[in-house]
Amino acid sequence: MLPREELLKGVENREGVARAIDQAEGALKTWEVVGTDFLSPPVLAETQQVFKRLTEVQAIAWGGYPQAERQRLAISRSELPLEQSQVAVAALEIAGNFLFDTATHRDFLGAMLGCGIVREKTGDIIVLGERGAQAIVVPEMVEFLEMNLKQVRSVPVRTQRIDLSELKVKEPKKKELTTVEASMRLDALASAGFGMSRSKMVDLIAGGDVRVNWKEITEASHILKPGDLVAIRGKGRLEIGEMSVTKKDRYRVGLTRYM
Repeated sequence: MLPREELLKGVENREGVARAIDQAEGALKTWEVVGTDFLSPPVLAETQQVFKRLTEVQAIAWGGYPQAERQRLAISRSELPLEQSQVAVAALEIAGNFLFDTATHRDFLGAMLGCGIVREKTGDIIVLGERGAQAIVVPEMVEFLEMNLKQVRSVPVRTQRIDLSELKVKEPKKKELTTVEASMRLDALASAGFGMSRSKMVDLIAGGDVRVNWKEITEASHILKPGDLVAIRGKGRLEIGEMSVTKKDRYRVGLTRYM
């Protein structure tokens, strides 16, 4: 038996992580590979941290393409072979003419959920503008959505399975910069990386709009370290790069902003 309560101490997304721990127990008992549903970035990050503490369990994540936000985990005993191909995901094309009735990510997701499936069965949705969208789903939902997803907003659509290699994923735009700060505080580095005032950044942090490594942080004084990922709702992500100390005891930090 895994030490469930001990593993869940301090976990923010307790329900989602607890479900994954239960599935890991199933993998240990059956000697089979067990797959989770699609996990949101915060749940995925915390689950992976928990699994790093377990020597008897291994897990691998995949969401259909390298930058996918929502991913599934394949979980197995550590002594068994485990590969990315064992994370079962499928891709759908939702094709229609959206030239005169533009649909957003929310519209496509709403139409899929309106067919009767739950959010956990869907991964990322890639909106293709006037041509429709592509969606990542669990394989067992493909046929159901092909039969039932016929309209998004006022637009008739044709839903059909495509190969993962046909996904039209755009590489995120990124900007490299360097800043010199008195400290490694979240408000200092984030305001430099996102190009906004320190006071505006403090307001965003206090308002719960900022996550560090997918965990909500509301303290502007939170200390960052190289490798940390800062995300602001609607504004992209910032990766903290290499850090060095100047002769004046200030911090020179490389930043990469993804937009």
